[in-house]
Amino acid sequence: MGGTKGYRSYRGRTSKGKIALAVLLVLIILAAVGFLWLQEYIVYDRDGSFRLELPWQTETPPAEEEVPPEDVEITIQEPEKPEDLAAFSASATPLTQAGWKDAWLGASVMSAPAYNAAAVTLKDSTGHIYFAATGAAAGAVSTAEDTAAALAEVTESSYHSIARMSCFLDPIAARADVEGMGLKNTGGYIFYDGNNGNWLDPSKPAARQYLCTLAEELAQQGFDEILLTDVGYPTVGKLDKIDYNGADRAASIRLFLEELRSALAEYGVAVSIELPAEVITSGADDTAGLVLSDIAPLVDRVYAVTTAAQAPALEAAVSAAGEDTDFVAELTGYGPDATGSCLILPQA
Repeated sequence: MGGTKGYRSYRGRTSKGKIALAVLLVLIILAAVGFLWLQEYIVYDRDGSFRLELPWQTETPPAEEEVPPEDVEITIQEPEKPEDLAAFSASATPLTQAGWKDAWLGASVMSAPAYNAAAVTLKDSTGHIYFAATGAAAGAVSTAEDTAAALAEVTESSYHSIARMSCFLDPIAARADVEGMGLKNTGGYIFYDGNNGNWLDPSKPAARQYLCTLAEELAQQGFDEILLTDVGYPTVGKLDKIDYNGADRAASIRLFLEELRSALAEYGVAVSIELPAEVITSGADDTAGLVLSDIAPLVDRVYAVTTAAQAPALEAAVSAAGEDTDFVAELTGYGPDATGSCLILPQA
């Protein structure tokens, strides 16, 4: 009897085929991933060709060491002042283009001095303001149709431009706000001086702020210098009837000048003051609250109505009180004996 054949299961090539297929799929996936990765490093040129730039083929420039910024020192430019001032006055108020032309022509035909500055009154002792001031008391502004254009001609001219500004002698503003700004008498009413004028009270913050605001607006007009007049307390009339509000008069004037300089600091405008010649020679006027040694260091120039003969003595006194403060003689006319800086006053 023949031997029985044992049963053996079929083991075809199915297992090996699956392994090969799996390996192929893995290679395809790796190739796809590699292609996607390499796309980040393909660089196309303008002609359409491309090249491969791998990370290890390019050198990353070393990062520049960040240098901390140096401390910046801000310097406020001091206003430039002509070494010798020779100024003429434009008398028309409010100024018009015709008035400026007349003043300019009048100065041009004079052979001496060689004018390098022009002065214009922008606020006078009646309280009137001759430019479009937004901070003015009601009824104070008085301008002509072409005043703005005339003032622009002054400030844009080659002349050093000076704006005259009356300060505490101001009937309009004083009467508009007696409690807040006006100088009162002992009875509680507005004080009238010997010329029937009214004053702002230098000890009242609102009065000082009013003047500082107007001075800022003048600086914004483009003037190179602001000449303050009527600074101080009244010196004529029934002075014993003044209510000084318990203030130190000299301290109030000094505080006003300090506040004004602070208000104008960003504009680079020169600040000057007109003082009576007697205050300069004597050094003080206690009634008015004026002390030359307090005032001179706070201004760029001191002006005084005087004569050519008296000017040198006044100049010496101002220099002694303020080392960097200049003196300007206000003269009714120019003569061969005039020396130093001068402002020729308008003819009446």
